[in-house]
Amino acid sequence: MAFWSKWLPRANPVRQPQNSIVGSGGGILISTAAELEDALRGGTLAGSGQAVTPNTAMRVGAVYACVRLRAGVVANMPLDIKRRVDARTREDASDHPLWTLMRRRPNRWQTPSQFKRMMQAHLLLRGYAVAMKVVSRGETRELIPLHPDRVRVTQRDDLSLRYDYTRRDGRRVVLEQADVFHLVGLSLDGVNGLSPIAYAREAIGLSLAMEDHGATVFRNGARVSGALTHPGKLGPEGQELLRESLDQFRAGGERDGKTLILEEGLDYKPLAMNAEDAQWIESRKFSRTDIAMFFGVPPHMIGDTEKSTSWGTGIDAQTQGFVTFTSEDDLTCWEETVNRDLINPEDDTLYARFNRAALVKGDLKTRWEAHVKALQWGVSSPNEIRALEDQNPREGGDIYYPPPNTAGAGSDNGGTNEPAQTA
Repeated sequence: MAFWSKWLPRANPVRQPQNSIVGSGGGILISTAAELEDALRGGTLAGSGQAVTPNTAMRVGAVYACVRLRAGVVANMPLDIKRRVDARTREDASDHPLWTLMRRRPNRWQTPSQFKRMMQAHLLLRGYAVAMKVVSRGETRELIPLHPDRVRVTQRDDLSLRYDYTRRDGRRVVLEQADVFHLVGLSLDGVNGLSPIAYAREAIGLSLAMEDHGATVFRNGARVSGALTHPGKLGPEGQELLRESLDQFRAGGERDGKTLILEEGLDYKPLAMNAEDAQWIESRKFSRTDIAMFFGVPPHMIGDTEKSTSWGTGIDAQTQGFVTFTSEDDLTCWEETVNRDLINPEDDTLYARFNRAALVKGDLKTRWEAHVKALQWGVSSPNEIRALEDQNPREGGDIYYPPPNTAGAGSDNGGTNEPAQTA
């Protein structure tokens, strides 16, 4: 044996076959064929026989719509970095590198909306999202997203987190907690998030099985609209002649709705949808609603408006519920994670805050009604409102109008509606 071989390990050590999947914390004993299949599939086989993974789940329209909606809210909403000037004053920290990172360029190839949309999709499909920090001179300059399937998160005895990342070339890299931006959804251990795909596996697997069943039925042509009956028996030549005549009649769409002439006592009987087919359609609708429930999305937002009114306060109330209970949960997760992982803990003046007013950007009437109320009650000045609408300030627009006469005649301005103070 050479001298250096005692100090340098072999590049590709030979691994002996084992009857367990061994990790740093122990092993999983495999004693049956079912356990082996479950381990090889990663525990993704549903009761319907479909392998449900985050990639196959996105083939289901309801899953794709839910992920698109929730990720779009986070991606399209501006994430501001604020600075506390004093106990009552806040300002945009546009001079801080983190502002550029979250508002301009998170890395060398993605825009902020692309980065946030992808990370939120990882969070929804796998329960967590991970990005590696590129730090220069004590400040995070880039966020490199890592695929969650290649990252294994464990907690040491000292409660610190360890991230084992497997590169595309097979090499394993160990990242410390200070090197990672880590988003976690609903969790039972505080370290690993729960994947909705894992808990909705049966509903998604059922939907995949029904889609495959429907595609097979239509591919094989098993769905017929009617049947032709003959009082006697047709020979091979008669059957071939009848088949050619029907194919010629069906060719092209210009004969749709025309009358079919039958000879030799042929009788046509239309076939209506049977109970099995009707139950298949109802099952597809139920699975769609069930999947929407797992993702916290109202069914009408993914196109299921059958059991809810399409007008009035019904849809409005459900949409507001989505904003209050679902989107707010996502926004809070991002804000607190940015505060923990990207802001120096010694700097208690910086914090992250989504501009939630962007949710009503598309509703012109609601947006301007809010502006008028903010102006009337002295919450905002005209120039602040113009800045929200991306308009230049005007001269004399930095004034705050006093609220309507609710304080009585003892107010400083005598109850008039004159400007109370300047900015």
